[in-house]
Amino acid sequence: MKEKTKQVLYYFILLQPFLDLYWFYNGKLAEVLPFTLPTIIRILAVFAIFCMFFSQKQNWQKLGRDKWLIAYLVLLVIYSILHLWHVRNFTSVNPSNYGYSAGSEIFYLIRMALPLATMYFTKESDFSAQDLANVIKWISGLFSGTIVISNLFVISLRSYGEGRISANIFQWFVNSQIGYSHMASKGFFNFSNMVSAVLFMLVPFMVYYLFSEFNWKNTVLLIMQALAMIELGTKVAAFGLIGGIVIAILIHAAHAFLFKNAKKNSKALITALVIAMAAVGILPFSPTIQRYNYEKQLALQSDHDLSKEKQELAAGLKKYPKGEKREEFLRDFIEKNYEAYALNKRFVFKSYPYKYDPEFWLRIMREPGDLRMQNRHLELAMLNQVVKTNNNKLDKVFGISYTRESNIFNLERDFMSQVYSLGWIGMILFIGPYVGILLYGVFKWLTNKRVRTYLISTFLAATVFMLAAAYSSGNVMDFLTASLILAFTEGNLLIQIKKQL
Repeated sequence: MKEKTKQVLYYFILLQPFLDLYWFYNGKLAEVLPFTLPTIIRILAVFAIFCMFFSQKQNWQKLGRDKWLIAYLVLLVIYSILHLWHVRNFTSVNPSNYGYSAGSEIFYLIRMALPLATMYFTKESDFSAQDLANVIKWISGLFSGTIVISNLFVISLRSYGEGRISANIFQWFVNSQIGYSHMASKGFFNFSNMVSAVLFMLVPFMVYYLFSEFNWKNTVLLIMQALAMIELGTKVAAFGLIGGIVIAILIHAAHAFLFKNAKKNSKALITALVIAMAAVGILPFSPTIQRYNYEKQLALQSDHDLSKEKQELAAGLKKYPKGEKREEFLRDFIEKNYEAYALNKRFVFKSYPYKYDPEFWLRIMREPGDLRMQNRHLELAMLNQVVKTNNNKLDKVFGISYTRESNIFNLERDFMSQVYSLGWIGMILFIGPYVGILLYGVFKWLTNKRVRTYLISTFLAATVFMLAAAYSSGNVMDFLTASLILAFTEGNLLIQIKKQL
């Protein structure tokens, strides 16, 4: 039964790229059930693994002896009850209460627990280094192959905006007027940020396999992943590729020359350096740089001659200094002029609708153009305004609920995002274990020479990359494709550390 549990878990992780296909979250497939089909499949799969794992008497006995784990589970249950009790009542300017639903919030808490359970089952399943290599290579190949092939045939979905791309990578070099949103490719996956974070995490592993076993398969996989990360068009993917390869090479050099527990491989080194240099060469033509230049230009233009709008605004505020007339004027002014101020339409009309709080958007309009252009700045401003309106000190402890936050806008900065949705306690309980295991691994690496292996160093780098991507771009820790892969990786890190102790 132990081997069967391990096998089910193995294929469950390999299934993750397929469960992230765009159509599961958009269109008719997304409306078949109250919750998305991939999440339901994942819950059922983890429940099946749970039943298989605990059908073995020794596993129940082992759990009973782990007092720290039991204490953590008790805290998790108590917190979840208090969180649901706290977020049920909320004061807001939006009559929809930002779409809060107790059922959706319970479902979210269950989702957040799935990777933690996966991490535990992985740790207890005793995967080998070869099992891990198979999973990593397949995940890299599935994500990267889909992106590269769909880009080549110009059928990929756009990383930014709706619809399909208009040009493949070869056309980047002959037509600089394509536009980044028509170039950046995410294959057929749902979130480009999430895919970027996963591929960034896999870079150290792919370089590790290149150095450990230099062959055409590992070379092709790394080249394909490099192409996919450039084609994705996100900063995390593009700069993460180049920085990730450089760091991975340095890790190998440390183990080959300093610790002397990794074999030298000049062919692999040359290959990795050529891939990194090729990426640097392609980067100026890539959607990442195109987007950067576009946003830089737009930020400069966002403070274009607004004298006409400012005169109209000043005259209206002077005529209507307070009261309902002032709000009516502001609503009309914002609706007509939000584009002139380069404001995100979704933020103004859907996330935090101007008609319910025009004074908030007036303050935003008075900010410098470069601030109005920064999505994360506006996301934080909207969330802070929502928290301010509710005026409950316990929001910092228990959060305002993921349901409300996501219906406003998913803050593109994990850890901070969970502080808003779950509060500090929830963030520590649900997200803290990922950081805790990384710190545990670093501590063991520093204090025990046996733990200082090339593979464990690669694990630590990969985990740092994923967590850094989560903080930098968001849309990682709350999304099961990424968090389940991270949980599986950290579970294997614990296995490797245990083998060396």
